[in-house]
Formats: sequence, structure tokens, C-alpha cells
Amino acid sequence: MSHPKNTVAIDLAEFKVGWRYIILALVGVATSSAVMPLYGFGAMVVPLEEALGFRRSDLLATITFSSFGAVFSSQLAGILNRRYGIKPVTLFSLIGLPLMFVVMSQVDRIGGSIWVLYTLFFLVTFAGVGTLQVTWTQVVNLWFDKNRGLALAMILSGSGVAGLVLPSMVTTAVEMWGWRAGFLSMALLPLLITLPLALMWLSGSERRPVAHGSSDAPAELPGVLFPVAVRSWKYWTINTSMVLVSAAIIVMVINTVPLLQGKGYSALEASQIFGAFGVSLVAGRVLVGYLVDRLWAPGVAFVALSIPALGCFILATMSDNPLLVVAGVSMIGIGAGAEFDLAAFLVARYFGMRDYARLFGLQMGVISGGICLAPTMAAFLYETFGNYDAVLTVNMVLFMIGSTILLGLGRYPHLEVKHG
Repeated sequence: MSHPKNTVAIDLAEFKVGWRYIILALVGVATSSAVMPLYGFGAMVVPLEEALGFRRSDLLATITFSSFGAVFSSQLAGILNRRYGIKPVTLFSLIGLPLMFVVMSQVDRIGGSIWVLYTLFFLVTFAGVGTLQVTWTQVVNLWFDKNRGLALAMILSGSGVAGLVLPSMVTTAVEMWGWRAGFLSMALLPLLITLPLALMWLSGSERRPVAHGSSDAPAELPGVLFPVAVRSWKYWTINTSMVLVSAAIIVMVINTVPLLQGKGYSALEASQIFGAFGVSLVAGRVLVGYLVDRLWAPGVAFVALSIPALGCFILATMSDNPLLVVAGVSMIGIGAGAEFDLAAFLVARYFGMRDYARLFGLQMGVISGGICLAPTMAAFLYETFGNYDAVLTVNMVLFMIGSTILLGLGRYPHLEVKHG
């Protein structure tokens, strides 16, 4: 497989044709059923604890159920999109997701048990199945070829936009109208922003430009066959690294706001500080996406995924200094921005595109399944020690191990075209 030239030039022709799909997919990622519960719930932890009497440790476990649901719903998304088409599945989901948030706002009236909340968080990714990254990356992959890496980095930065906007928005809604307004504010975003854009632009999303060529020639693509790849230690090294790093990241996403509140910051201050996470996530995602096309990806990954360990150290030892806290949160955001891009890039670079869809789909299932228990384990550590110091220590170890093992992947392989 030929290697791209190391150049700073960007071909703008594809962006002139497909710009609307970049905007739609970026907004779609930011308001997806995987991103909004994750980035919005941190601001809901303390209000739900105070209003409904749930224990902090029990509330922190809710994301475990959302991640577990994503293991199955991400597979379902691909099946539904293939059978019924992207547009009907996505439009249905952009109505189902807001309805689920409305139901969440009534959790105390439909049983009031923490297990009702757990069930709703398990079901939320199914309600918004057509809003998952599977859909938005498929749209972009259909319209971008030469700039595919940059285009994917741009749309996946939607999670950074959510990290920047959601905590402060939810906190403000809760302080003005109560905890129910936190869920209702999240319901409004896909309904008022993403749905109208999808109605305007999604119709042409599956009409792939002729310039991209046929997508029905998998035998012409270089790469490793699925059965061979899944027996490779390199494939599972990448998966292990991503599970360790993703576990630490998801714990920090849902715990940073309550962690800062526990260290003396107000709810609004904590949410505003967490906004730095969203900014650095976007910057980290685009920068890493740019660098891995030009430098050895495992080396870039080692730097990008070990920086958050320093951020956790700062939060554990220097939390009385607001500027250092912002810096620490930003460092963690860099790792969050790099993680998803690196997961996709490394699989494509080491195993090629012949069976990429199956390999990447399995990888997403492994990561989602592997991080399911991370929020619950963090809740256990918080309950045991009464603070977040042990959580931060464990996360430092996860970031360092996860980033270091990627250095053993070695050189990129020369991937031949497989026929038949």
C-alpha cells in the first residue's frame, strides 16, 4: 500500500462538495445518544443526589449501563442503516432520543428507584440508535476520500463541542428550574438543531460522488482478512490500549464536575472549568489526526495518551490553584480527543481496509464492553476512600500503561491486495 506524502497541503475540492455533511455530522455527534448522556450527566450528579436522595456512588454507575447498551446498539445501528437506509433510521432516532430524555425527567414518578434510572440509561442509546457515530462516520466516509482523516477528526470533534457546551447549559437549567430541566434541556438540542438539519441535508447523504469510485470492490482493497487479523497480537494490543485509556477517560468525563465541587468549587465554576476539556478535546483531535498522517502513529499516541496522566496528577495534588486545574482538565481533554481517532487510524494502518468495517465494528464493541465497569469501579473507590484521590491514581496508571504498550507495535506493515 502506498504511503501518503508528508505535506501540509489540503485538497479543498471535497469540502466544497460535502461541507454540509461535515456540519450535519459534527452536530449529530455532539447531540448523539452516546455523547449527550455522557457529557451532560456530570452536571446532574449532585442535583440528583440532593433532590432524590440517591447515593453519589450509585449515580456514578449509571454510565456503566449506557456503555453496556452501546455494545449492542452500535451493532444494531449498522444493521438498520443497511436495511432501511440512513435517513429514516436517523430521523426516527432524532425523535426517539428527546422522548427518552423527557422520560428521564420523570424518573421519580415512574418508580423512583436507582434501577429505573439504570434501565433508562441502558435504553438511551437504543432510542437514539441512528444518532450514534456509526451513522455520522458512514456519511462522511461516503463523501470524503483524500481528506477522510481530517473530515472524520472534524466531525468527531462534536464530542468536544458537547463537552464545552453541555455542562454549563445543564447546570444553568438546573439552577433556574430544577433537576428536571437538566434532562429537558438535553432533549431540546437534537429536536431543535439536529433534526431540522437532517431534514434538509440527509436525503443526499448516501449518493456517493462518482469521483470516489465504486464502493463494491472489496477484493481490490489492500489489507488483512478478518480471521487473520483477530488472531494477531497487534490487533489485541491496540484494543487493550484503547480499553485502558477509554476507561480512564470515561471516568474523568462523568466525575470531573463533582470532583471539583468536592474540592470547593461551585457547581457553575466546576462546569465552566470543565469547558476547557471540550476545547482541548477538539484541539487534540484535529492535531492528532493531522500528525498521524505524517509521523509514526504509535509515537504520536504515546505522547497524546500519556499527557492525561499528568492532568490527573495536577487534579490530585494542586487543585487549590484554578489555573493549574484548568491546565490539568485540558490535558485530560487532549487524551479524550486523541483516543477515538487513534482507535480507527491504527486498525486501518496495521490491517488495511479490506475487512476494516468488521474489524472496527468489533473494536468498538470491545471498547464499549471493556469500559462498562469503569464508572462502577470508580464509584466503589470513591465510596471506599471518601474522595477521588484513589480514582485519579488508578487513572494515571491506566493512561501510562495504555499509551506505552502501543510503542511495541513496530513499523507499519506492507499490505498487499488480496484477491478472491
